[in-house]
Amino acid sequence: MIDNQQLRHYVKAISRARKSLARSPVLAALLTLALISSGAWAGTAPEANSGNPGQTLDVKSLSVKGKTTVIDFYSPFCPPCVQLAPIMAQLAKKRPDLVIKKVNINRPGIQGIDWRSPLAQQYQIRQVSYFMIFNPQGQLVAQGREAVEPVGRWLREAGLMQ
Repeated sequence: MIDNQQLRHYVKAISRARKSLARSPVLAALLTLALISSGAWAGTAPEANSGNPGQTLDVKSLSVKGKTTVIDFYSPFCPPCVQLAPIMAQLAKKRPDLVIKKVNINRPGIQGIDWRSPLAQQYQIRQVSYFMIFNPQGQLVAQGREAVEPVGRWLREAGLMQ
C-alpha cells in the first residue's frame, strides 16, 4: 500500500536522483538499462503494444466486452509510472471486473519520455500515467484528469492506496 506522504517522498527522491544523473549520462544510461532489463514494470499488467511501442494504436479495440477496461499510457522513463505498475496489477487481481492494459508511449531507442511519439501525438498525451476508461459495453467514459479520480477510488477501495 502506498500513501500520499510516501509518494511525495518518492517524487522528491527521484527529483534529486534525476539532477545527479543529469551530470552523469553514463550512470543514467546504466540505471535506465537496469530498470528495463529488470522488468520493474513488466509482467504486471499486459502491455498492449509491446510489438509496436510508441506507434499509433486504436485503443478502443483494446477494451474487453463485459469488463471495465483501463488503458494506462506510460513511459518506462517515468518513475511514478514504474512505481504504479505493480499496484495497478494488484488492483486487476483484486477486481476481476477490471482489465488493465498498459500502453507504452515510447518508441524504441528514445531516451526520456517520448512526448513526440506518434502515439502520444495521436491521443495528445501531455502527462503520464494517462488513463482511458472504457465501460463494459466498450464505450469511452473517462480519460486524462477525469479518469484519475475513479482509478484512485478503486485503488483506495482495494486497500492499495490511502
